[in-house]
Amino acid sequence: MITLQDPIDMHIHLREGEILKNILPFSAKYFSACLAMPNLKIPLTDTNKALDYKKEIQHNAQELNCDRFSPIMSIYLNESITKDELLKAKKADIRILKLYPKGATTGSENGLQEILNQKTLEIFEIAESLDFILSIHGESNGFSLDREFEFGEIFKQIAINFPKLKIIIEHLSDRRSIDLLHQYENIFATITLHHMIMSLDDVIGKGLNPHHFCKPILKTPKDRDAILELALSGDEKVSFGSDSAPHLQSNKLKQNGAAGIFSAPVLLPKLCEIFEKYNKLENLQKFISDNAINIYKLKNIPNKKITLIKEKYKVQDSIRIDNDFIVPFLANEELIWRIKD
Repeated sequence: MITLQDPIDMHIHLREGEILKNILPFSAKYFSACLAMPNLKIPLTDTNKALDYKKEIQHNAQELNCDRFSPIMSIYLNESITKDELLKAKKADIRILKLYPKGATTGSENGLQEILNQKTLEIFEIAESLDFILSIHGESNGFSLDREFEFGEIFKQIAINFPKLKIIIEHLSDRRSIDLLHQYENIFATITLHHMIMSLDDVIGKGLNPHHFCKPILKTPKDRDAILELALSGDEKVSFGSDSAPHLQSNKLKQNGAAGIFSAPVLLPKLCEIFEKYNKLENLQKFISDNAINIYKLKNIPNKKITLIKEKYKVQDSIRIDNDFIVPFLANEELIWRIKD
């Protein structure tokens, strides 16, 4: 048996409408807080939009009797952001800016075409002065396996020019990015479950598996192993961010299949299994909560203890949404830990 204090997911896609209602229980019941991504159909480009979305999440959580759950909000970085808007966001306890390069991933159509132009540099300067955190989906438009590595130069430039601006490499997926955490005091990272345990072979090695297709794409076994080692280490510069991203089966099977892995239903049991396998259970609390609290300076986190027991169970095969469904990560597989009722 293991008990986790205040599990926190610092990168999750909760979606909207019926999908939100159906997938929220997997997070709200078992996590104290989650950083909800702002790349919705109408992106959360200002404080009012972010607060409206927060109310929608909270309403659905209350319907589930999940009062001890706190959605953490961020604002979709865009060139129209002003200092007044950032001051308004800070007053509303929103301190995270999410940067998407244009076209890099799902919902990035409104992202930045040029990352280091005069306007964005001005925004970074204001964000630094107001103690904001800059979370970045760091990928270029180059060869898919090198996109994160190529974006490393931009991470470096921002870190050097804005040394007091805390920068997050979201869903670190390339082992070559790890050096940035140690070279720059103000660079941190989130790590997903799927990048810890899978490689590109899990997408295309035994026939195409659209449910393992995500961005940033799964990479080599060497990348997987290095990221797993980093997560297990308890390194204070990394925290857990699932990047759980549900898509309807119909969208997954389209010609340009939607990128995203819906891992929320299995996160805590699978993480327990992995950390136990490598004799690192003592570091799981840091990875799943403590590091995030320190990195993001989180306050007023709802007090929640989640106990997991050693008991086998089979992951459900799907979650029905109207006339469609969502397939969860590890569907139909047997896990050896489960959350105690």
